[in-house]
Amino acid sequence: MMTSKKVNRRRFVAGTAALSTAMVAAPFVRGAYAAGQVSVFFWDHWVPAGNVEMKKQVAAFSEKNKIEVKADFITSQGRQTLLTINAEAQARRGHDVITIGNWNVRDHADKLENVDDVVGRLIAKNGEANAVANYLGKVKGKWVAVPSSWGTQNKGPAARISMMKEFAGIDVVKMYPAADVPETAEAKAWTNEAMLKAAEACFKAGKPFGIGLGTTADNVDTAGSIFASFGAELVDAKGTIQIKSAAVRQALEYCQKLVKFLPADAQSWDDGSNNRALIAGNASFIYNPPSAWAVAVRDAPAVAADTWHFPIPAGPKGRFEPHSMNFWGIWQFAQNKGAAKDLIEFLMQPDNVDARSAAVMGYDLPPYQKMSESKVWDKIGPPVGTVYNYPVRKQHNAVAHLAHMPAPPEIAVQIYNRGTAPTMLAKLKAGESIDQVITWGNRELEGFM
Repeated sequence: MMTSKKVNRRRFVAGTAALSTAMVAAPFVRGAYAAGQVSVFFWDHWVPAGNVEMKKQVAAFSEKNKIEVKADFITSQGRQTLLTINAEAQARRGHDVITIGNWNVRDHADKLENVDDVVGRLIAKNGEANAVANYLGKVKGKWVAVPSSWGTQNKGPAARISMMKEFAGIDVVKMYPAADVPETAEAKAWTNEAMLKAAEACFKAGKPFGIGLGTTADNVDTAGSIFASFGAELVDAKGTIQIKSAAVRQALEYCQKLVKFLPADAQSWDDGSNNRALIAGNASFIYNPPSAWAVAVRDAPAVAADTWHFPIPAGPKGRFEPHSMNFWGIWQFAQNKGAAKDLIEFLMQPDNVDARSAAVMGYDLPPYQKMSESKVWDKIGPPVGTVYNYPVRKQHNAVAHLAHMPAPPEIAVQIYNRGTAPTMLAKLKAGESIDQVITWGNRELEGFM
């Protein structure tokens, strides 16, 4: 049987998705040691329908394997998920399975069970895990957590179709149609310079690009993607400071132009600011997963029907899609490791992944190559196909990226949490010179070392 408790449930999007009725467990082989009881905490999904679908899948696993599953859904509001992880790590007791995101995997790697066996089988069946999953989830060549689709997201552009066409002369639907077609000529021309011209045009029309320069995660990820497109690393893979490199200067020269066309208060924007700007009709373009669009479906249907999602523009070094990862980890002190591994592997079977992604209107992205080729995103709307190009597809010529990869994670996490990159851009917007910004940034980075 399954027992379930919700903790501080967040009603971010209510009743926004039709629930999947199919529960497919096969092909899944129960491990030799699965038995008894297993406890798990799931991140409390922004889209409540996702939690409902997850409960159905956990119940199916429980019934099939005769294992009692105690499932808690814990909100990330007030950093409750992080507080839970830290408390359990310190006490060395708690849930068998935890949802653990991004940098937190590395923080607790020494307390997490090796999951090479589970990830190995998933990769063999579903293709390689993306670059961010490998960067965060592997320590000394060993997997310490299983890359999961639950809450995993890209943060690429979402733009108003009509505004981009009227003000910038760009037909985003034609540029990135909802179809498996070769890269269009318009997509090839979607570069940083094209975005700069579009940002200027929309700014002059009174509908600026909603790109924030605050220090929260969405702003960091956007700045990190732009820097990466120039090959600009603040710290390289060896841990050497590279802020004085030609590539960083080139990125800052570009951003010095871009920030002029962003909202006047962009320096104070948090992760909700761009969502509100799009939903209110004040922004023509934002970087965000489909949560802003999903809220618009409920609260501003005309805005939702005029919104299209597509990849980031290309820089001299390519396209680097901002990506945020969730993992499922098993504590080394877990009481039932066999059942914990079986549960995770069951939940990551393609049909179960698809059912959850459908329930949350395409928000969740699987980190494995073949799973990203699913048909889940084809017909979601309005408008139909709006999230087709939300996953990274082969014709996008893009890669998943986390800001400040490939710096050593113990350094990159400090740069990330401090919001160093967007702060540099905020300083440019305030009128500081590129040399002043580099000098300031260099002092920051030296402190992280």
